[in-house]
Amino acid sequence: MSGRLPPWLIPRARKRPELERLGRKLADMGVRTVCQSARCPNLGECFGRGIATFMILGDVCTRNCRFCAVTHGRPTAIDSEEPRRVAEAAAMLGLQHVVVTSVTRDDLPDGGASRFAATITSLRDLLPRTTVEVLVPDFGGNWAALRTVLQARPEVLNHNVETVPRLYPQVRPEADFARSLGLLQRASGESRHIMAKSGFMVGLGETAEEVLDLLHSLRDVGVNAVTVGQYLQPTRRHLAAAEYVPPNTFERYAEEARDMGFERVLSGPLVRSSYHAGELVELGAARAE
Repeated sequence: MSGRLPPWLIPRARKRPELERLGRKLADMGVRTVCQSARCPNLGECFGRGIATFMILGDVCTRNCRFCAVTHGRPTAIDSEEPRRVAEAAAMLGLQHVVVTSVTRDDLPDGGASRFAATITSLRDLLPRTTVEVLVPDFGGNWAALRTVLQARPEVLNHNVETVPRLYPQVRPEADFARSLGLLQRASGESRHIMAKSGFMVGLGETAEEVLDLLHSLRDVGVNAVTVGQYLQPTRRHLAAAEYVPPNTFERYAEEARDMGFERVLSGPLVRSSYHAGELVELGAARAE
């Protein structure tokens, strides 16, 4: 889909001095953000608020999803100091809720699970009152690796299914929908203290019925937090958007998700997996009281 973006997809104006200042600070500290690597449309808003989603395990992914702007290729060596630096950067920003994600590392025996666990531990040591959310890959179906992450006790275990099952061959050919559901089911059953979360994009050619079926599938395996956002083509090399979904459709998906029993729902054109993630956790806590 080409042409100008509709008005509801125009992100807030970026405050360039703030962007550059925070970008330099994080670079000087030796940490990466998925906000920059994935060309997130909310970069200006989040960096302007002093919020970032950290990306560990390097900046090169072993998979080549056709929607993602993160670099694909041969990954770099593991950096043993990365967990400490992420914690220091979170402390510098004064974050009350920290989101940590990674590239996919199919080259590692545990898919990088031990590095996620080490990062959670470093955050706990430096910021004991801060909540932690990890957005993990599927670990190639290695459930012992998933258990390593869960045993570090993040407040939120997030794994994105990204799209409806029918579109997996076109959108994320190296992934498997059943494997992703299996990971989420195990995460939701591991502990009542860990929230299972997932997210996906629309505008890739799915039908409304497929979206509702996907929401049902997520709810059936115990996911109780979900994000829904519009897919935007990051470069001309990536998949083009099939349509730009209007805001009222996102509102309808949110209503349907709440009716299904999801406790935490964020659905909108510019919503991304970690967008306002801390507020989503607070919303669930408030409803539980």
